[in-house]
Amino acid sequence: MREFIVEADGGSRGNPGPAGYGSVVIDAATGETLLERAEYIGIATNNVAEYRGLLAGLRAARELDPAAPVRVRMDSKLVVEQMSGRWKIKHPDMKPLATEAARIHPPGQVTYEWIPREQNKHADRLANEAMDAGKRGEQWDAGASMAALTAAAGTSRTAPADLAPSGPPGDATAGAAKAREALAKGREGGAPAPAPAEGAAMGTASAGGPGDSVPSAGGVGGTPASGAAAYTASAAEAGAATATWADAATATGTGAATATGSGAATATGADAGTATGSGGTGTGDATGGTGTGTGSTGTGNTGTGAGGTRAGTGGTGSGTGSTGTGLVASATSSDADRRAARTLASPSPSPSPSPSPSPSPSASGQARPSVGWGAAPDLGAPATFVLLRHGETPLTPEKRFSGSGGSDPALSAVGREQAERVAAALARRGTVQHVVASPLARTRETAGAVAARLGLEVTVDDGLRETDFGAWEGLTFGEVRERYPQDLNAWLADPEAEPTGGGESFAATAVRIAATRDKLVAAYAGRTVLLVTHVTPIKTLVRLALGAPPESLFRMELSAASLSVVAYYADGNASVRLLNDTSHLRE
Repeated sequence: MREFIVEADGGSRGNPGPAGYGSVVIDAATGETLLERAEYIGIATNNVAEYRGLLAGLRAARELDPAAPVRVRMDSKLVVEQMSGRWKIKHPDMKPLATEAARIHPPGQVTYEWIPREQNKHADRLANEAMDAGKRGEQWDAGASMAALTAAAGTSRTAPADLAPSGPPGDATAGAAKAREALAKGREGGAPAPAPAEGAAMGTASAGGPGDSVPSAGGVGGTPASGAAAYTASAAEAGAATATWADAATATGTGAATATGSGAATATGADAGTATGSGGTGTGDATGGTGTGTGSTGTGNTGTGAGGTRAGTGGTGSGTGSTGTGLVASATSSDADRRAARTLASPSPSPSPSPSPSPSPSASGQARPSVGWGAAPDLGAPATFVLLRHGETPLTPEKRFSGSGGSDPALSAVGREQAERVAAALARRGTVQHVVASPLARTRETAGAVAARLGLEVTVDDGLRETDFGAWEGLTFGEVRERYPQDLNAWLADPEAEPTGGGESFAATAVRIAATRDKLVAAYAGRTVLLVTHVTPIKTLVRLALGAPPESLFRMELSAASLSVVAYYADGNASVRLLNDTSHLRE
């Protein structure tokens, strides 16, 4: 039988004052967020708002399954004690609310539990979102809510011991209900919900244990992808114009084309084409002449406009703006459409034209490249890292923390067989030119098996070692949760937090891995290198290549003796080509 947890809260800014509530229904077995409810209720007291949150949560649980047992968790001692029957209800505003709450489900189907405010952040944030909306003269919008994500990023939801998931606490699908509502609203013509920012909810791990078995959280200092995504559109109407550009392009006017952005080319006029670049201008005539600009290196973009039966063609202008496919807007689009186009294509104010894009620093201090389809056509062969997680050790199937500060176990019989299988698979592919391994025994043994088959030497690099898990080394996740619950919760919620006993934080691991990556890319430019390492380093390399936030690593599975591949190009961009391939273990 399904069982639900209802977390509810309410607040009043003034008591009485502008008030709102929030409530969330959670699947007790999985920790999944099923429904969120919030509402601005006008002027009320804190206690009335808390009761209104309880009512909304109980009703939402009944909508999902009227027969399911419900466990209510609130940080209001008053509501919990009154609804449990231990305290009398004297206030006239709360008596009818309590009576109504008691009638939603049959007697005995609902139990009540007090929790600290720290554990009720999801509902608390929903209530505050509702009050913020009321202040703006609006009602709370489920599609725009970030309560689940921000609450999970700040703390971990702790379910009752008998119902807690076996993996790290957190809500792997926090906001799923919100996302569904946002998508539905989008299909009805509403605007899509904003994308979550970095530092969003940290999810429940899927099938994996700690350390070399747990999905590791990535650290800070990565190299997130930059630049707008490539947007394309066509202008099919008479007098429309098209333009191609990495950052932004808009078309306005009858028979005119306009491309805007650093180093962009511009064609203007009812039937004439004008091209401008960073170093020169040129003008075409009404029959479609081409103007060229001179004075700078590089080629600007071309705009083409059609007016009636005559066509005016803008020439190519000299410029050095970014390349790639940009947004194309119709000449007849509305002002709102043009503003939206510019917003999508320009994530930040455009700098003045310059000879090269303005990079931002990565974790290792290197410039962060722009991304898109507009890279220089000849970048040479990339440095390709084939990432091999070592084979099983005796600790792997027991899902124990096994980092660089523990007993340094060797491969088990299963792990040695896995190493031989991956060695045979890599020998058949025949692309690996170098082998680099972590200094730990399990990685050196795995690397040795592969290198022997390939006829290569093994180079050891200390930067590829696993995270040091401090006092947690050798323990299962459940044992750590029992012995060091506060330290574990802090570690799961914050990549800067260290394991008990002064282990290595995921933030520190990420900085180390980024530095090692940069060193190896420089040393093996244009070569294919096998890196034999561990869960956290491999996931961190993948995360940094994708420009993904730290919590994304909780959504990756990485099996023993699995292969992943990341390629690094001369312009600083990276491409993830493979993740967690274990096909060689099934041959």
